[in-house]
Amino acid sequence: MSSLDVFSDAAVIAKRNLIKIKRVPDLLVFTTLSPIMFVLLFAYVFGGAIDPEGGGGGYREFLIAGIFAQTVVFGATITGAGLAEDVKKGIIDRFRSLPMAPSAVLTGRTLSDVINNVIVLVVMSLTGLAVGWRIRTSFFEALWGFLLLLIFAYAISWVMAWVGLLVPSPEVVNNASFMVIFPLTFVANTFVPLSTLPGPLQTFAEWNPVSAVTQAARNLFGNPDPNPNAPVPDAWSLVHPEAYTLIWAAVVIAIFVPLANAQYRRATSR
Repeated sequence: MSSLDVFSDAAVIAKRNLIKIKRVPDLLVFTTLSPIMFVLLFAYVFGGAIDPEGGGGGYREFLIAGIFAQTVVFGATITGAGLAEDVKKGIIDRFRSLPMAPSAVLTGRTLSDVINNVIVLVVMSLTGLAVGWRIRTSFFEALWGFLLLLIFAYAISWVMAWVGLLVPSPEVVNNASFMVIFPLTFVANTFVPLSTLPGPLQTFAEWNPVSAVTQAARNLFGNPDPNPNAPVPDAWSLVHPEAYTLIWAAVVIAIFVPLANAQYRRATSR
């Protein structure tokens, strides 16, 4: 089977998953409502305390890139939950009986979730603009910031694809993902400057890839730390956040694409 056939099959699977979102709009509604609530709560409940001199305005600009990073990472769990549900309902067995490339199922699934993340980022950007967030750099720098977020989320979706096939239960996938992703997105610079964290947590957060993708987005959007006297991070991961994000994404994809495809073959041979 040619690579063109694989791409065509993957496009069909991606279309199927997008149609599912259209027919079950609750999936998209709840995916976007949660980050909107985070924006409003953090911006107006904690913003004044973290940025009292600026009335919370500087913090709201600082916050949005972190909310973007958290949202796309949590959005990647849709991949795992969706695959687990397909295995549970026997949809994967039906795919196996069709004349299609096996790798197309996972590729299509992850690609559809990239499109879902694009929709979510648009909604989140509009919410950010409503609370005072602004992009203060060029169009192409901002576009690269959004692309970095999507690349990172795409890599995480392959991890979730492997988990979804390894533990074919949507509830278990959601719970297991939450236990890992929640601390990763909070022990980072997503919501507070790293200078506020104690020593060991600060070191972990500096090398946390979520911190890197958040820092890269902030730099590319032109949203600095609300405290002008805050110390400048000197960890390589935050001095070169774009490179560190791309390295992490490449390593994760290189490891988990083969793992997920191998697990898919095992799951369909039962």
